[in-house]
Amino acid sequence: MSKISRFTKKAVQLAKNAVGGRGEVAAPEGGGGFAEYAVLSLHCLRVYLEKSYRETLDLLSEMPQILGEIGLDATDLPDHSTLVKWFDRIKTALWRVLLRLSAQLHDPSGHAAIDATFFDRETASKHYCRRTNYRVQTLKTTVLVDTESHAILDVHCTTEKRHDTQLGWQVARRNAGDLASLAADKGYDWMELREKLREEDVRPLIRHREFRPIDHAHNARIDGPRYRQRSTCETVFSTIKRTLGDAVRARAWFREFREIVLKCVVHNIKRAVTP
Repeated sequence: MSKISRFTKKAVQLAKNAVGGRGEVAAPEGGGGFAEYAVLSLHCLRVYLEKSYRETLDLLSEMPQILGEIGLDATDLPDHSTLVKWFDRIKTALWRVLLRLSAQLHDPSGHAAIDATFFDRETASKHYCRRTNYRVQTLKTTVLVDTESHAILDVHCTTEKRHDTQLGWQVARRNAGDLASLAADKGYDWMELREKLREEDVRPLIRHREFRPIDHAHNARIDGPRYRQRSTCETVFSTIKRTLGDAVRARAWFREFREIVLKCVVHNIKRAVTP
C-alpha cells in the first residue's frame, strides 16, 4: 500500500470518528450534500499534497483508488468553491476534535514540551491590505508536543502580542490532566505558571532566568535529559514547515487558525502511518 493510501485510510477513519460515525454516504444522494467526514478527508489530502483547492481536486480526479478510500469517484468530486465553503462551515470545535483524535494515534508518554513559532501570512494585494487593515504579516503559533512520539497535542494561534507565559498556561490548562511534566525554555519563566502547573500535578521543567545564585541552583535541579527533550518542538516546527509549508494561504483569521490545526492533524497522521 502506498504512503498516500495509508494516509487517506487513516484520515477517513479519524474523520468518521470526529463527526460521530453517522453512517452517511460520502457522495450526495437525491439532492443531499456531502458527508462531513468526506469533506474533512478531502481537506486533509489538500494539506498533505500541499496544493491549492483546484489543483487538489484535479489530482484526485486521476486517483480512483484514493477516492475509493473516501467513498467517492471522479464524478462525485465537488467544485473547488464547494470545498472552500465547507471549510468555513465546519466548526472550529470539530477541527479540535480531529486534532485530539490524531494525537491519540500515538501512545502518550505524559511528558510534553511547549514552544512557539511564526507562520507567514502570505502577502496580499495592497488594495486588500488597505480595505481590511491587514497589517500583521505573521501568525504566532504555540504548540504542545509529546516529547517521545513527536505528536502535536494542542495548538494556539494569535496575531496579538501576548506573552509566552500567558499562552503557555492557556494551552497547558486544557491538557493538564494528561501531563506528568512540561518542559519549556526561559521565555516561559514565570513563578505563577510553575505554581499553577504544580497545582495540576504537572512537574514544570522551565529554566529560570539567571539573575541570582538561587536561579542557578534551581536550574541545576531540573531533570537534564527530560528538559533537553524540549528541542522536540523545534524538530516538529522544522518538519511541518519543510513538508507542509511555512505560510498560511487563508486571509480571514478563523480560516488561518483552522489551516494551522489541519497542518498539525496531517503531521500526526503522517507520523502514525510511516513505517
